[in-house]
Amino acid sequence: MRIIGNAGNADIAKVYIAEFGPGEWVEFVEALAPPKAREEKWVLLVSTLYGCPVECAMCDAGGFYHGKVSKAGIIAQIDYLVRQHYADGVIPCAQFKIQFSRMGEPAFNPAVLDVMDDLPNLYQAPGLMPSLSTIAPHGVEPFMNRMLEIKDKHYAGGNFQFQFSLHTTDLEKRRQIVPVKTWDFNQMASYGEKFYKTGDRKITLNFALAEDTPIEAGVLLDYFSPQKYLIKITPINPTYKAIDSGLTSYIDVTKGNGDYKVIEDLKAAGYQVILSIGEVEENKIGSNCGQYVMKHLSDARRMRDGYTYQVEANAGTGVPGG
Repeated sequence: MRIIGNAGNADIAKVYIAEFGPGEWVEFVEALAPPKAREEKWVLLVSTLYGCPVECAMCDAGGFYHGKVSKAGIIAQIDYLVRQHYADGVIPCAQFKIQFSRMGEPAFNPAVLDVMDDLPNLYQAPGLMPSLSTIAPHGVEPFMNRMLEIKDKHYAGGNFQFQFSLHTTDLEKRRQIVPVKTWDFNQMASYGEKFYKTGDRKITLNFALAEDTPIEAGVLLDYFSPQKYLIKITPINPTYKAIDSGLTSYIDVTKGNGDYKVIEDLKAAGYQVILSIGEVEENKIGSNCGQYVMKHLSDARRMRDGYTYQVEANAGTGVPGG
């Protein structure tokens, strides 16, 4: 793995761009949760595919796909970040979260599970928590079943974070946002019944919520019990793909934790609801979900609300598209 550039603020988030081979580019991220210190919460986001074949309507990581990152390649991203801060591999963070969600739908790559299975042996990290978010594409049952086994083996009792990315309860609109065949809500619910055990974290239902995109509490209640699922609402972050898809965020990041009727309706239905906005500066860094610095470097446009940090090239390497 050859690091070719980085961008960001060490007190909030940094994005690293790396090359494994011709056409094999990835990004990976380390992020803090101000005002918490790194020893309280440290989050790594790693790429699992070289690009992504799904092409979700708000995600800049689509547009090309050059295959799966190997187990060694995923670990290399993690290890690069770990050794910068904890050279001995002893990670004293109360919450050390590794999200397999920077570039690529992780359920397409079985190597993700190999990494999850090995992580407890790679570092001394009592706060280790893998985190996986999926659109639940069709045909990934073997991946999902093995993930359940690994969760029960290594991460039972609340040490694993699992998320279905839904974005809307309107199935026609969901297909427009996620333009591939996926599990239906009944299949997701059936898997959730097997996955969730007493003491586990609730399964997250994530909605990157666009204007005029419904979330119907009644539809969710037909499939997803508030005792086993929570709802996370996030903004549509400023990405080139969101602009091209005509998506406008329902959540106004300038309002902070303002009042939103959809959130009140979900709470009234019994759901725990998290409004996850994060640091607005992450949009400028390009570390937020759906953003992809390499896309910005190759696009002739320049976005007002995002990607304004200068990408620093490693000496003698340069950055493609810069």
